[in-house]
Amino acid sequence: MFADRAKIYICSGKGGDGHVSFRRELYVANGGPDGGDGGRGGDIIFEVDEGLNTLYDYRHKRKFVAKDGEQGGKKRCHGKSAEDLILKVPEGTVIKEAESGKVIADMSGDNKRQIILKGGKGGLGNMHFATATMQVPKYAQPGQPAQELWVNLELKVIADVGLLGFPNVGKSTFLSRVTNANPKIANYHFTTINPNLGVVDLPDGEGFVIADIPGLIEGASEGVGLGHEFLRHIERTRMMIHVVDAAGSEGRDPIEDIYKINAELAAYNEDLAKRPQVIAANKTDLIYANDEDPVEKIREEFEPQGYKVFAISGVTGAGVKELLYYVNEQLKTLEVKTIIFEQEYFPEEELIHENLPYTIEIEEGMYVVEGPKIEKMLGYTNLDSEKGFQFFQRFLKDSGILEELEEKGIEEGDTVRMYGLQFDYYK
Repeated sequence: MFADRAKIYICSGKGGDGHVSFRRELYVANGGPDGGDGGRGGDIIFEVDEGLNTLYDYRHKRKFVAKDGEQGGKKRCHGKSAEDLILKVPEGTVIKEAESGKVIADMSGDNKRQIILKGGKGGLGNMHFATATMQVPKYAQPGQPAQELWVNLELKVIADVGLLGFPNVGKSTFLSRVTNANPKIANYHFTTINPNLGVVDLPDGEGFVIADIPGLIEGASEGVGLGHEFLRHIERTRMMIHVVDAAGSEGRDPIEDIYKINAELAAYNEDLAKRPQVIAANKTDLIYANDEDPVEKIREEFEPQGYKVFAISGVTGAGVKELLYYVNEQLKTLEVKTIIFEQEYFPEEELIHENLPYTIEIEEGMYVVEGPKIEKMLGYTNLDSEKGFQFFQRFLKDSGILEELEEKGIEEGDTVRMYGLQFDYYK
């Protein structure tokens, strides 16, 4: 079974709690605090597996939860961090936040591995909270909570060429002739309900990947029929072969069909309609009229618009070789760069909008910012990375923390402390 969509629940691991304990040794009357830190919870990581070509594994199991970090122990023992949970997907899988439909990650091109949800940071043990005035702290920091999401997985076929055309125009017959694919072929509409991929092998090691996608009908851009499923797959293709029934064997007008299909492309995505397209006037073996040549009528209509038209027969093979060589040469002139969908949804940025409390106090000339909102943000953010630091700056601004610091009189060069993080304030 070909599976190209799945909805799953993912949850990272919670950080282990810090430990509260005190040294209890012979001849040590009043041992200090020695509670260790908790371990980090496991991350949820998506990784491309070259051996996979479907999302079938996610059709039956829908819940994936990483393990929690261990609690800290006595004698400053650090809790063990949990192993990350790695989810294998085929190349071309797009991960979207289920409710908004925004892209979290596109597992294509150079992106072979991406952390989607960070595990919670382990809490600090009570050994970190000893001060001159509090020498026996009975408090340890709890571990950061886990992150959770419902996500949609969508496999967008990665092919050089996509086959366009209404149902039953002969796309599957054409694909079976020119590639090693074995699509199901029958004289029924929507015979092809899943993408079929095949490799066109040409002399001297040349060739390309071609995909026969479910048939398209009017209203596809609005989700009618198999519309969105079809259109989702051709977003990656660099060029399209538009197959039409030149013989009009089912009473259809091939010229009208071409215009209808291209209108659906433009309605769904303008960029798709602008991609190079070659017209394959198929079923020429069924043309018997002597008074007019329907292929010539297609040429007269579309070649002035820049579309090359080839008369072919998927059954006899007539004209197929010329079409394939033309497509291969055209692909050489087109950019090879894989189309990547940019990230639109950042799980950690949802922290900015969470209504969690924080406090700002001035202690010994230092501005101390604390609270669940700050703890959570620091637990999920890697401040050593450029992206993480940019998020940190945006977090301070969008959360209103910078504005409140200024209201309390902070000036450039003053020190701000947020738990283990300390920095000087500059505008």
